[in-house]
Amino acid sequence: MAAETTDLDRIRDQARRWLDDDPDPASRDELRAVLDRLPASAPELADRFAGPLTFGTAGLRGPLRAGPNGMNLAVVTRAAAGLVGWLATEGGEGPLVIGYDARHGSREFAERTARVATGAGRPALLLPRPLPTPVLAYAVRKLGGVAGVMVTASHNPPQDNGYKVYLGAQLGGALGAGAQIVPPADAGIEAAIRAVGPLAQVPLGPPGQVLGDDLVAAYVERAVAVITPGGPRDLRVAYTPLHGVGAAVLTAAFARAGFPTPGVVPDQAEPDPAFPTVSFPNPEEPGAVDRLVALAQATDADLAIANDPDADRCAVVVREPAGTGTGWRMLRGDEVGVLLADHLMRRGVDGLYATTIVSSSLLRAMCTARGRAYDETLTGFKWIVRAGSGTPPLAYGYEEALGYCVAPEHVRDKDGITAALTVAELAAGLKAQGRTLTDRLDELAAEFGVHHTDQLSVRVDDLRIIADAMARVRAATPTTLLGAPVTGAQDLLPDADVVILRTAAARVVIRPSGTEPKLKAYLEVVEPVAAGDVPAARTRAAAALTTLRAEVATALGI
Repeated sequence: MAAETTDLDRIRDQARRWLDDDPDPASRDELRAVLDRLPASAPELADRFAGPLTFGTAGLRGPLRAGPNGMNLAVVTRAAAGLVGWLATEGGEGPLVIGYDARHGSREFAERTARVATGAGRPALLLPRPLPTPVLAYAVRKLGGVAGVMVTASHNPPQDNGYKVYLGAQLGGALGAGAQIVPPADAGIEAAIRAVGPLAQVPLGPPGQVLGDDLVAAYVERAVAVITPGGPRDLRVAYTPLHGVGAAVLTAAFARAGFPTPGVVPDQAEPDPAFPTVSFPNPEEPGAVDRLVALAQATDADLAIANDPDADRCAVVVREPAGTGTGWRMLRGDEVGVLLADHLMRRGVDGLYATTIVSSSLLRAMCTARGRAYDETLTGFKWIVRAGSGTPPLAYGYEEALGYCVAPEHVRDKDGITAALTVAELAAGLKAQGRTLTDRLDELAAEFGVHHTDQLSVRVDDLRIIADAMARVRAATPTTLLGAPVTGAQDLLPDADVVILRTAAARVVIRPSGTEPKLKAYLEVVEPVAAGDVPAARTRAAAALTTLRAEVATALGI
């Protein structure tokens, strides 16, 4: 009891010190309300002060709430001051470019970042309104920024927000110019954030320069240049931005490219931080694209496309061949990834083709057969865009989580707008021949075998469940999968918390998510196609993958 009292007193003192330093009256009132409810609120208070948010996948991400373990004006002020201080220490010159989405707090956090930058004597350039993350990534390169900040939580729940950091050419190097940060920059910035003193001593300058719409127009113009001019454009597209910021930019890009303007799901067309029509604003989640499918069906669309809320990801939904399903299905990220790679290769796009260790092995097989340079990286676009040595330059990269980079010299990150344009170009060309995206997938399967991929994904409230599962599979690594011996078992610790298992015809990659409280196992089964019978091979592969999922779940104890 004495120890519990001591802990409560310590956390209460931390909270009071935080209140003295918090610049936001609303956050102070929120935290006082938690203190007033003590001791009943002790677990909540302990969680808020369990530690500061740390730089994960390119920056900060967490729930909107007062305290160091949340996204709020105090945390953002400290992060901005640390980032600006680190840039100065590294000798970085040039403006800080700042973008934001339409989530709760995003504009306020972006404006505070601008004032911290100008207060330190560094120019700050603020995007003109809530815009897609790819526009910010483009702007860092276009405007010669020393770095960029994008205030977004991407496809996280409505109560979250985040803070992604990009570097310009001077500090990011040739491969990292306009790309998300990687070690050791993340650790250096985090150390600089910890070194920031009282927030009252952080100087705040003027609001910086708000950029005009000419920047957005320049992004759209470059995006349209990604596809070949003069090709087929007869394509009816249904689209949803999932209450995010993608609609205006995507529809402008489609119109500029000569496509018919996509039909947009009416009650998901405008940005809304509450995401009222979806239980989770991620196109991969069950039910997220139900309204999109309904619109596609009602308008007799050829294709349906969804962006996630910050429009750096792109989901593609296709009509199933007659007699094979219930009407429409979302393509897996691996399917879109290889379709785009195949399309670019057919267009003669030379260079390096890259993906990640959790994506399908089909891209490797395609590159081997077609004499293309190939590389494989850890998960995340911060690694994909740095694949290889720069010779040959990156031509294309994708990750199975609906992220595609079809034009690295335009945006050195995943870009859901240019991916959608390129998918539309491919689909329109196939339609002109009386064919579909699923026809092209069948051709690739006939040539390289069916590469069937799926995920075993478990969302948790207690992160110890993930740690226990990873420890379990390391302590008792399976020696067989699908009745075949495991021929390769890799543990990527300490570089990455990843376990990889391989057999002659299957692969399993197990890792915690870098952005959500999830444990993920990425499953792949490769099934040869006999006598051109692709449907039979798909049926065998699906059955094998169902068995593999059960075996992996048992090994993880989940």
